Amino acid sequence: MPRKRSQALIDALRIVAPGTTFREGLDRIPQASMGALIVIGDGPEVLNICSGGFLLDAAFTPQRLSELAKMDGAIILAADASRIARANVHLVPNPNVPTSETGTRHRTAERVARSIDVPVVAVSEDMAVLTVYVGDDKKPLEPIPRLLSRANTALQTLERYKTRLDLTSAELSTAELEDVVTIRDVVTMLQITELVLRIADEIESDLVELGTDGRLVQLQLEEIVVGVEDERRLVVRDYFHAAGTWDLEAAMTGLQGLDTEELLDLKLVADVLHLPGNSSDLEAPLQPRGYRLLSRIPRLPSVIIGNIVDSFGDLSMILRANVADLDEVEGVGATRAQAIKDGLSKLTSSSILDRYS
Repeated sequence: MPRKRSQALIDALRIVAPGTTFREGLDRIPQASMGALIVIGDGPEVLNICSGGFLLDAAFTPQRLSELAKMDGAIILAADASRIARANVHLVPNPNVPTSETGTRHRTAERVARSIDVPVVAVSEDMAVLTVYVGDDKKPLEPIPRLLSRANTALQTLERYKTRLDLTSAELSTAELEDVVTIRDVVTMLQITELVLRIADEIESDLVELGTDGRLVQLQLEEIVVGVEDERRLVVRDYFHAAGTWDLEAAMTGLQGLDTEELLDLKLVADVLHLPGNSSDLEAPLQPRGYRLLSRIPRLPSVIIGNIVDSFGDLSMILRANVADLDEVEGVGATRAQAIKDGLSKLTSSSILDRYS
């Protein structure tokens, strides 16, 4: 899985994404067979490395940007790219800052980005390539058709993983209702959930670069992953073992901190989550608290779910409780107690039908 993009780079890609006036201006430059060096930021740290040029302080328009690119010097924009601050500027970054680039314009762009905390865009005159530099990150902007093709391919992969996740989730529900859950069941569920969310993050990263051209893919992505993040949290909450400073947030952080190779090791995932029992024995039994299944009952607030789990301790005790027992829980009441009992009965019946259908 590729290295995750920094937030600073993602923010910069949003500024240059298709659909923005800035991107319209950038696209005009290579179309006219010109190059450019553009700094997005006009604070004191930028002005300290500027020499020569002239002050503009004019509202940004795509036409003005392409016209100013005819001059050899750099163009300085406001931090939100709404105004053109200076043009035809000679940039003098620290020459000792390392750079892997060879061309003068791109060497300067990389050194400026590494020296000060601003995005820099270099437009190659010969190759008509737009490259964004932010800190140590470098991102050549890819053609829109290629990005769309990659996003759609990733979306198909995501749909396959989501189908597998739905099956695994149903199997875990059945195991919970029949009180036969093992460490393998829980860890497999979390493994697939995490993979689905990571694939979705990759697609989301491409959608930032696509801008308005990625709206349809964005809608499909949101439809596929709706509820997956909540499901992950509920599974962890059902099974992790709190101890000392190890709480739900620590368990979530530990899971998300695993790299892809580590995530494929079920025993390692179980160990990181601090599951009860011996994590090296994947067939060891576990007892769910009940947060996940109770959350599937319509119109049941999370506060009430917490009260029920606190009162009964685990799912097996909740399933054995009658309406009167549930009525005694704070905030439940007779009507809601009956709805909870009916909801759990429906879940159990549905699970039995799924198993034998």
